[in-house]
Amino acid sequence: MASMELIIAGFGGQGILFLGEMLTQAAILEGKHATWMPAYGPEQRGGTATCTVVIAEEPIGSPVVADPDALIVMNRPSMDKFEPRARAGAVLIVNASMVDRPPERADLVVVAVDAAAEARALDKPQVANMVLLGALLAARPVVAMESVARALAGHFPPDRQHLVEINVTALTRGAAAAARQLPGAASARVA
Repeated sequence: MASMELIIAGFGGQGILFLGEMLTQAAILEGKHATWMPAYGPEQRGGTATCTVVIAEEPIGSPVVADPDALIVMNRPSMDKFEPRARAGAVLIVNASMVDRPPERADLVVVAVDAAAEARALDKPQVANMVLLGALLAARPVVAMESVARALAGHFPPDRQHLVEINVTALTRGAAAAARQLPGAASARVA
């Protein structure tokens, strides 16, 4: 599987950093090199939050991502800020529930998912971030969904292991939503 330079952006409280951390941990579980670099404002909720994730087969020289080949934008300000920075042919995963405009560029692979609706269907609005991660992995399978499931299981303490299943279900829903938009995309279920 190919390497990836990803920017994830949105508001604080949307699970941006958690999404990046789980993707990074999944890559490490697969023996890949990975970096995760969070950036956020001083606000606890509602401020800007971004993180970069770099996954590669070789050692990584820098966690800084100037021109990503993958983007997850969870709100309109993030779309406005980061869409112009993506390299041509990049995958752009858009949270359609909070981004009210189509992309301006025609040279991107766009997957728009109403992450809020998918999460509400699971009665767990907090998993919208995992819906979008599932969409990304369907479009760019840089790690296996099973590896993300293992990362989730390793993250939650014993008394919160019940949250693994709902997060994995959200991943699967996101992958299925992406597969409906992209010919040849993986709509894998986690075993």
